[in-house]
Amino acid sequence: MLCTKVVEGGSSLPWHSSRAVGGEGAHSRQPRSVRVLGMGGPRTTLSVFLIFVPVYLHGVLSREAGPAAQRKPFFERLRRLEEQFRRLQEVTLTHLRGLASNYNLSYDIDTRFQSLALETQAVALAVNRSQAAVQGDLSRLKTWMQKSQRRSRKLDSRLLALDSVLSDRDRQLAQAGKEREAQGDGLASLGLALRALQDTVAGLTHLVQSQGARLAALEGRLQVAGPGAVAPGPTPALPPPPPPPLPLPQLGLPGPGSPKLQRGGKALRAPPEPGDPPQDFAGRLQGTREPQGPGSQRTRPPERPGETCNVGPVLVFPNASTQNVAFLSPGFPAGLRALSVCSWVRVASGHLGTLLSYATEENDNKLVLHGRDSLVPGSVHFVIGDPAFRELPLQPLLDGRWHHMCVIWTSTLGRYRLHVDRRLVATGSRFREGYEIPPGGSLVLGQEQDSVGGGFDSSEAFVGSVAGLAIWDRALVPGEVASLATGRGLPPGAILTLDNAHRVGGFVQRVNCSCLALCP
Repeated sequence: MLCTKVVEGGSSLPWHSSRAVGGEGAHSRQPRSVRVLGMGGPRTTLSVFLIFVPVYLHGVLSREAGPAAQRKPFFERLRRLEEQFRRLQEVTLTHLRGLASNYNLSYDIDTRFQSLALETQAVALAVNRSQAAVQGDLSRLKTWMQKSQRRSRKLDSRLLALDSVLSDRDRQLAQAGKEREAQGDGLASLGLALRALQDTVAGLTHLVQSQGARLAALEGRLQVAGPGAVAPGPTPALPPPPPPPLPLPQLGLPGPGSPKLQRGGKALRAPPEPGDPPQDFAGRLQGTREPQGPGSQRTRPPERPGETCNVGPVLVFPNASTQNVAFLSPGFPAGLRALSVCSWVRVASGHLGTLLSYATEENDNKLVLHGRDSLVPGSVHFVIGDPAFRELPLQPLLDGRWHHMCVIWTSTLGRYRLHVDRRLVATGSRFREGYEIPPGGSLVLGQEQDSVGGGFDSSEAFVGSVAGLAIWDRALVPGEVASLATGRGLPPGAILTLDNAHRVGGFVQRVNCSCLALCP
């Protein structure tokens, strides 16, 4: 007996009775078919329904038409279909498991993406911090490179200026060599002239001796004849006067006015006449004294530095620390077209440091008396408007004693002079001709500025004492320099002195002492 069983999903399924089909074996397959159809879902039930409807119709027709023995192939087919559905169920279950595993994998991927996003944020934060640190390092490196380039430019300019100075010195040495050769030629000519004069003098001496002998013979005759009597016989004729010495040009030698003899520093003097009073080697009359005029007064020997008094305050720079500095304020009130810097200096190291440095925003070396340990001992660079400078020889200052120095410059023809203890030791021209030192800068003592008010280097620091420093906006004359060096007073018009050193830093000491001998 064929019956229909309704399963989950609302579908109907043809089914044979257990009694009519063959008992309990067929009945045992019922739960499996129901389970297969229940797990297949609506689409699987519809497919099974469409398959079984034709089968059911075919079974009904075959039951009516044929005997019961023909129903057996139908159950075989149904069994095969059941096997096919079971395999379909397994495949579907495998597919669903794969989908579930893929879902779990996608969930894991989302978790990983979130963790990766957090890690990316952390990496971005670290990169930002690293970028900020790198930018800071780059800015510091850029600043260092700029300072290095500025110093290299300064060194290059100083090397060029030094090269030009050396070239000028070579030319001067060559010119001096030529002058020495000319002087040698003049001295040789002078020697020949002197030998000719000696020969002439020898001849004159011989003639004088012969004249003396004849005069003696004449006096003897006069004594024999008696006083007031005239000796008989002819009067002996006086010998003819000696011929005058030939002039030097006729001897083939340069005359007294010749340039060769003038370059040699000597000129032949004419021999004195018999009636002239004797002269000394300088051409002055013996036994006479020159009139004491302003130009003929003898210079009084310079006083020793220790005997100079009333020089004002003293600044002592004990070591080469970059903190040892003195600022002079206010600075230059106006542009300077002439300058005089004078001071008493005592050096306490084996080299001269930087005595004075004036810097502006435009140029940190507008005015510098620059010294450092790498220069020739006792050498100072006199800088006006970097890179132009002149090298000044100050070796006498290295003996550890007090010395007076004055550096004077004027833009007219670029003339400059260096006086040490009243003596002119260096001079020149065409140094910053027509230049004007601008106002508004920073003026310091004891250090060299690489920037306005800073950038000090211990190798350029001054070690020693400074006293009586003063600056004028004009060129002092030699008499004023001598008055300063002997302590006879300060020339008028000084624009800055050590009284303007309002800021003193580091270990610099300000000392007031009556005389330099008592100063440290």
